[in-house]
Amino acid sequence: MPILSAPSHPLSNDEVSRIRNDFPLLSSEMNGRPLIYLDSGATSQNPVSVLEAEQEYYEQRNAAVHRGAHTLAVEATDAYEAARTTVASFIGASPEEIVFTSNATEALNLVAYSLSNASLGLGGADARPYALGPGDSIVVTEMEHHANLIPWQELAARTGASLRFIPVDDDGALRLEEAASVIDGSTRLLAFTHASNVLGTINPVEELVSLARGVGALTVLDACQSVPHLPVDVAALDVDFMAFSGHKMLGPTGIGALYGKSKHLHAMPPFLTGGSMITTVTMERAEYLPPPARFEAGTQRISQAVALGSAVNYLVETGMDRIEEWERLLGERLVVGLEQIDGVRVLGPRAGQPRIGLAAFDVDGVHSHDVGQFLDSRGIAVRVGHHCAQPLHRRLGLTASTRASTYLYNTTDEVDAFLAAVADVRSFFGASA
Repeated sequence: MPILSAPSHPLSNDEVSRIRNDFPLLSSEMNGRPLIYLDSGATSQNPVSVLEAEQEYYEQRNAAVHRGAHTLAVEATDAYEAARTTVASFIGASPEEIVFTSNATEALNLVAYSLSNASLGLGGADARPYALGPGDSIVVTEMEHHANLIPWQELAARTGASLRFIPVDDDGALRLEEAASVIDGSTRLLAFTHASNVLGTINPVEELVSLARGVGALTVLDACQSVPHLPVDVAALDVDFMAFSGHKMLGPTGIGALYGKSKHLHAMPPFLTGGSMITTVTMERAEYLPPPARFEAGTQRISQAVALGSAVNYLVETGMDRIEEWERLLGERLVVGLEQIDGVRVLGPRAGQPRIGLAAFDVDGVHSHDVGQFLDSRGIAVRVGHHCAQPLHRRLGLTASTRASTYLYNTTDEVDAFLAAVADVRSFFGASA
């Protein structure tokens, strides 16, 4: 089970105000206004403890890991592997099941290219069950981030497998009644998001995994929008692979992680090759280390991993159950408020339905980029565009939307200030009736 703090009193605006003191950037002003940062779905801010952890590594332990025998190298290796243990515990995994990557995109590509290599015959007999070819199918959903769509498009193109998708309805919800026919005996892999970065939807992992298990398919979970915001236990989810990024969970950029069940990581061929992931090399061939080293070629992301470990500790100390509940309240406040503004269409679940603490919306008669610039003039940072989910926006009849996403350091006053600003958008641009 993940190492999470015991259930305790929920977060409050007073406590969140104290938490904000740990985040230097949140005290900034933008365009002459106090910064209201509502773009954590793209990149979260960093507490002082995370900034100090990375600086302290460079000042006191900077050395190559898993290579040198001198004391400094040993200390660097210990710090790096301690971070792996911390991250593994956070999601209920074993350290050997965590591969550090640059981000979730690389983690997803790692799985795709490893399966591609297996399909080419690399990896020997152990990897043969992971090979794909004509007649096989890969299944995704219509709500995927491009990072969990394009790698599978490319894998299908390289192997001759077909790519299918579970569609969404007019409100953006998965058409689960169609999933059983899309996922069939030809399906070798199902890749889907835990929580949509556009809709805020929390997908039924257990139901989808059960469908995949029924036909012997592997499961890959994009957990970029869930691991930072919800208690996540990979043993309970029973997915084969899961990807997430450090920069969305208070950590630095340049670090992400792939969780993979040990039996898969031991059988699959590597993605990148070079130093640090081999046992024996001749001029003709090479033999590879067991995972996770097999998938961490070259100089590792050492300082970033150490800082990510510090970020996880901050989340654990705050309490993931408390963060989940606070963001549920903020998300509900966002949706209720937006639904009351004339000319605003909220994407995803309606008020009162489960969602993570974000809301994407369309303002009638005003392009999302103009909405974003108007909000920026009031010191409010949001995301605009298609959010790397063009097929989903196209299905909903849009080219772009505006997204506000909260985190543990946002207050209800900030949400209210955002809503008041959105209420002024149409009149400012002369789009109101």
